[in-house]
Amino acid sequence: MYNLTAAGSAANTQAGSRVFLYEVVGLGQSQNTDNMSYPIRSSGSTLIKVPYNRMNQEMQRIARLGGKIVSIKHLNGSGLGTPAASQATSQTQPPMPKKSKANIPVNIYRPKDPYIGKCLSNEELVAEGGSGTVRHLKFDIAGGDLRYVEGQSIGIIPPGTDENGKPHKLRLYSIASTRHGDDVDDKTVSLCVRQLEYKHPETGETVYGVCSTHLCNLEVGADVAITGPVGKEMLLPDDEDSTIIMMATGTGIAPFRAYLWRMFFEQHEDYKFKGLAWLFFGIPYTANILYKQELEELQSKFPDNFRLTYAISREEKNPDGGKMYIQDRIKEHADRLWQLIQNPKTHTYICGLKGMEGGINEGMSAAASKFDVDWNDYQKQLKKEKRWHLEVY
Repeated sequence: MYNLTAAGSAANTQAGSRVFLYEVVGLGQSQNTDNMSYPIRSSGSTLIKVPYNRMNQEMQRIARLGGKIVSIKHLNGSGLGTPAASQATSQTQPPMPKKSKANIPVNIYRPKDPYIGKCLSNEELVAEGGSGTVRHLKFDIAGGDLRYVEGQSIGIIPPGTDENGKPHKLRLYSIASTRHGDDVDDKTVSLCVRQLEYKHPETGETVYGVCSTHLCNLEVGADVAITGPVGKEMLLPDDEDSTIIMMATGTGIAPFRAYLWRMFFEQHEDYKFKGLAWLFFGIPYTANILYKQELEELQSKFPDNFRLTYAISREEKNPDGGKMYIQDRIKEHADRLWQLIQNPKTHTYICGLKGMEGGINEGMSAAASKFDVDWNDYQKQLKKEKRWHLEVY
């Protein structure tokens, strides 16, 4: 299990000695602030020296006193930010450099001319006693030019035609392998696919998804029509010291499996992760924990860098006695999450069913409210900084 105390100590050792200079306006307007001994510029702004590990507390204190931060500078470096837009909404911290997307591969193969790969393996991920079927599929892509990065998706075109006699349209699936593939040879791509199954609203007949059924029943050696890759929203930051918070339900685990393999299993020469990764994973039963062995092996081998938190809705109860959903886990760890999310090196990723977004916002709102911050406004700032990533379906 990730050691919070040890992590905090490490952070203070590495960064606690750094000092920043806040330029603040709006102070010197009350009996309390008039007694402050901070230097005052001719413009009427106040200069305050702040150690790194007290940046957030000082921001909150300034806000309570009616002040507004107009700039933040490192005393041994250059300016770190533009004027703060709203002290109450974002508690502005220095923005991280944006990840270049110029070299991200997109639409190498299109629906009119897909790449025809072959199925190398098709394995069940749901253990006995679980609900539904979820398969891990690995495809051979050695014969073409298909390449991708973690966080992207590929399209699959199922064979045959629809009820109108037209070819089936492609379905997009998040890639569950790193850019180097499960065999780390740059020759494969993998997916995590749940067979769609539902009752017809009029007839009550069981209906199975066209593409998901095609993939779940795919035999080893069979052809598969692949398009893409697509997507730039869920890309990992280049910074190897980042904090990566992942929130998934069901097959939403797919891109996060790719992240975790790249961070921990591969340790590729051009990327050696040294930060913190925290996965919140919502599933109905223990038997539905996809990639359970891999995840728990990571937790055991990298306790200081990987934290794993399950929300098992049909087996666990939340504090109110209801089912344990992912938002309940968010509330449970609200203080720590809030602390992490304010760090400019933290990126949060959400992947899964559309309904999960509302619950996560509910949990984060509870966390932010403890610090008198409006979560909706703060989330907008995170999105603007490209640190809040969402992929739901």
